Amino acid sequence: MTDSKNKVVWITGASSGIGKAMAFEWVAQGYKVVLSARRKELLESIAQEIHQKGGEALVVPVDIMNEKSIEAAVASIIAQWGRIDIAIANAGFGVFGSIEQLSAADWSRQLQGNVTGLALTVKHALPYLKQTQGRIGLVGSVGAFLPNPHIGAYGASKAAVHSIGLTLQLELMGTGVSCTVLHPGFVVSEIARIDNEGVWHPDRPDPRPSNLMWPTDKAAKVMVWAILKRKRNYVFTTHGRIIVGLQRWFPGLTRKILAKGPKPDTP
Repeated sequence: MTDSKNKVVWITGASSGIGKAMAFEWVAQGYKVVLSARRKELLESIAQEIHQKGGEALVVPVDIMNEKSIEAAVASIIAQWGRIDIAIANAGFGVFGSIEQLSAADWSRQLQGNVTGLALTVKHALPYLKQTQGRIGLVGSVGAFLPNPHIGAYGASKAAVHSIGLTLQLELMGTGVSCTVLHPGFVVSEIARIDNEGVWHPDRPDPRPSNLMWPTDKAAKVMVWAILKRKRNYVFTTHGRIIVGLQRWFPGLTRKILAKGPKPDTP
């Protein structure tokens, strides 16, 4: 258990998947959690479960596509709990299709959500993180380091997340605020079931290999540990580290492996 009494963790994208799992892990570490996403009813259900387990949770809906929504969420957190010690920009989604298929609207939506929304989440939390010498967690992907056939927009957005993290690590030197960029491999999530317009399809098959998929609770433990340790860039899942290593040292082999991989459904 860390020295976590009264410390506040804000998680975007907390209504499902990794975000939801991280919320429970931070509560287990003794932190108060702020749950943010668009689906308020899911956040309230998670908060109720946390309260039943003796933890503290605050529901603050947010739409990362809208800067005013992000700004209002931060103001609400400060008004109710007075501080932010850790901000985790986890909200994001994938836009699917080959480079030849993707429209300007597809690119705009992908980058607005995964890049601009993430950067603005950090921007509005930073004044309060500086007060607490807190921590930032940016959720990237091993796709930041790889060629990404049929998910090129998603890979480009996560490469941008990596770059933003590196920049923050320099800009925040001397402030006491750390920035951890987390790059998971395959983790159970809803990402493959959301189409390019943001519509959820519960019955859509996930093309990712199920035998390599990490459960969300396992991923959450690793991510919380990395943020607490103020790691800078953390690639995880065994298969994630292997494929990133192959891309670095054997790019030709990596291209052959990825070219034979499953292709997500496209519109």
